Amino acid sequence: MVKISPSILTADFCEIGNTIRMLNHSGADWIHLDIMDNVFVPNMSFGQSTVRDIRKITKLPLDVHLMVYDPTPYVTRFAEAGADYLTVHVESPGCTHLQRVLRSIRDAGMKAGVSLNPATPHQALEYIYEDADLILIMSVNPGFGGQKFLPQSLRKIEVIANRAVQLGVAPEIQVDGGVNLENFRSIVAAGATVLVAGHAVVDATDPAGVIRMMRGEA
Repeated sequence: MVKISPSILTADFCEIGNTIRMLNHSGADWIHLDIMDNVFVPNMSFGQSTVRDIRKITKLPLDVHLMVYDPTPYVTRFAEAGADYLTVHVESPGCTHLQRVLRSIRDAGMKAGVSLNPATPHQALEYIYEDADLILIMSVNPGFGGQKFLPQSLRKIEVIANRAVQLGVAPEIQVDGGVNLENFRSIVAAGATVLVAGHAVVDATDPAGVIRMMRGEA
């Protein structure tokens, strides 16, 4: 069954505690936390202190997505803050030695994820499949919530999911960006196993109902 990892990027941060408590009872599988440094992407969000505070009020796995210039100095900090998954970008200048970064994430006790921006070809993953617990396919250009899904992402999802099967590995195939009730079926059909849904879940009048629908339970 597909997992749902609601992103809090579009949430009202004056009410973030209430948002997390709502997600605790919504049926969400994980909580997706976008960390942006206003260098690698044109926006700034929050850091490990916020993740630490969120950890105090939820038992759900914290799915932390680092959109930063150099993730290396932050690996231990986010492990200590309570992250369960830590995802870095192929394109980050600090990920020149990507296997080393992913190994450091696992050594810190977290699951290691690797992400591709929309224009980055799937071939960038060819020698990294065995080192990743999660592959995050960005279906919008990162930096801001509420963007529209880029339909060409479906081809990339399918190719990456099929290549993982060919290699005999089974990372989670996560998709982030513009996921909603109109397109989630095609995303899952292409091979996604985890859907990151921000606006579609967090801003819905019935978040639990949206999650049930995305899981095929309603």
